[in-house]
Amino acid sequence: MASTWAIFGGEHSGHFYFRDFWFADSGMLAAMHVLAALGSQPGPLSALLAEYSRYTASGEINSEVSDPAAVTAAVRESFASRAGITIDELDGLTVTGAGWWFNLRPSNTEPLLRLNVEAPDAAQLATIRDEVLHLVRGDPAQPGPGQAGHPPAGPRTPTFLETP
Repeated sequence: MASTWAIFGGEHSGHFYFRDFWFADSGMLAAMHVLAALGSQPGPLSALLAEYSRYTASGEINSEVSDPAAVTAAVRESFASRAGITIDELDGLTVTGAGWWFNLRPSNTEPLLRLNVEAPDAAQLATIRDEVLHLVRGDPAQPGPGQAGHPPAGPRTPTFLETP
């Protein structure tokens, strides 16, 4: 953020950084911006967010692995030679396909790999998520959406602060 003088940076994990707040993480400042935006329009928060909900998101899925670097390399190798795929390794491994992407990165504080997937619809998200988790966990019988270890595959629409 500092090198590009970005105004705002956010992570799927819920960290929000603001240039005018010394590039620091502040959930309180993010909440105040949301409340200000919500107060300036008549609809619920879900209506305000719908305009920006381009993808269906998996949420952060954690997997404990013994060798995060080796597992990440195996996932990279599996996707790198596919047509139409781009690979970026700025923050972990980001793989982008036609209309979808995923990021797989090690936790800085725990022995985990963190996976985030976004796709245009729940079915495509589930396909990509399950393929990556199979590579990460080596388990052919991955739990599906809503089962233990996975958040629902559908869009995540906040229900807090919504008013009619």
